[in-house]
Amino acid sequence: MNPLASISKIKHLETGNFFLLAGPCVVESEEMTFGIAERIVEITNKLQIPYVFKASYRKANRSRIDSFSGIGDEKALDILRRVSEKFDVPVVTDIHNPEEAALAAQYVDILQIPAFLCRQTDLLVAAAKTGKVVNIKKGQFVAPSAMQFAAQKVIDAGNSNVMLTERGTTFGYQDLVVDFRGIPEMRSFGFPVVMDVTHSLQQPNQTTGVTGGRPDLIETISRAAIATGASGLFIETHPNPAKALSDGANMLNLKLLPELLERLLKLHSVIRSF
Repeated sequence: MNPLASISKIKHLETGNFFLLAGPCVVESEEMTFGIAERIVEITNKLQIPYVFKASYRKANRSRIDSFSGIGDEKALDILRRVSEKFDVPVVTDIHNPEEAALAAQYVDILQIPAFLCRQTDLLVAAAKTGKVVNIKKGQFVAPSAMQFAAQKVIDAGNSNVMLTERGTTFGYQDLVVDFRGIPEMRSFGFPVVMDVTHSLQQPNQTTGVTGGRPDLIETISRAAIATGASGLFIETHPNPAKALSDGANMLNLKLLPELLERLLKLHSVIRSF
């Protein structure tokens, strides 16, 4: 069973299309968040793609202490709740420690475990106990085969609504590589697998202290993920990535999203025919 089916606000699951988790990296402002959500809802309804709005209410993993981390936890969470209510869509956000799980669960539908924290038992158990869908990102240092144990922690805590997300593997010090063998391997555990397209194109550990990226490869990674059986795509997008307050170097310009999704749906249709 697709865990998204447990969320009443999810739409278009009956189409069999891949689902989409998309939005800005972080809640920058109410106006920006609502504007992005409105546009993506319009696009995904037209294309009949199951959609979950994505934004972090706080960014705990930053390269430098002066990096933007958020506008305030409860203020950002309230914006996410109002996005969900206004546009009638589910919302996903990251949590970083066990104490955040119960708080965030009051506002959103899916709790996301960041890649660096995917082995943290207390965090996984706390997320599980909220009863929300739990999306676990595969650590850059973790083999796909090991993700079954992260998922099992959530299940053993009483929650079977689990998704796994591929987001690339550390390659040297300043790059990531996606091993697409991991998608069918993680699917074999019985969970939907999401491809985090934009984070897999990050170039971390730059000498400036600001992460770089390769957004020119977003469509390449998306196509390969669909071809290898990903159930969903995770894409961070912004109307002006160069001005984004977090992860702008690897985000998709929002104006490019409609045509990208149209092409990906055509590919998905071909893959489903086999």
